[in-house]
Amino acid sequence: MNLSPRWIPVLQSEGWDAVHWCQIGSFNAPDADLMAWALAEQRIVLTNDLDFGAILAATNSNAPSVVQVRNQDHRPETLAPLLISLLRTHEAELLAGALLIADQTRSRVRMLPLRRA
Repeated sequence: MNLSPRWIPVLQSEGWDAVHWCQIGSFNAPDADLMAWALAEQRIVLTNDLDFGAILAATNSNAPSVVQVRNQDHRPETLAPLLISLLRTHEAELLAGALLIADQTRSRVRMLPLRRA
C-alpha cells in the first residue's frame, strides 16, 4: 500500500502477475492482513515499510517473501531497472521464501525463516 500503483504496469510488463493492495484490501488494514493474504495467494510483498521484515522475524515464518525497497526515491521510473534486475537475479530465493532488502547501492537476501545467529 505504501508504494505507488504505478508499479503495477511496470511489473506486469516484465511478466509478473502484480496487483496493488488497494485492489485487494482496505487502505487501513493491518499489515498482518496483507501478509495473510500474500501467504494464502502465494504472493511476494513489495514494500518500503520496514514492518514487514519485522513481522517475518517475529513470526519466524517461511513465507511470504518480502522485497523491501529502502531508497528515498520509490518512483518506478527511477528504481525499476535496479529492482527488476534484482527480482530476476533472486527469483529462486524469493520463490523459496526470502527477505530481499534493496537500495540504490546494495542488496541483501536472507532466506526464511529469519533466525537470530
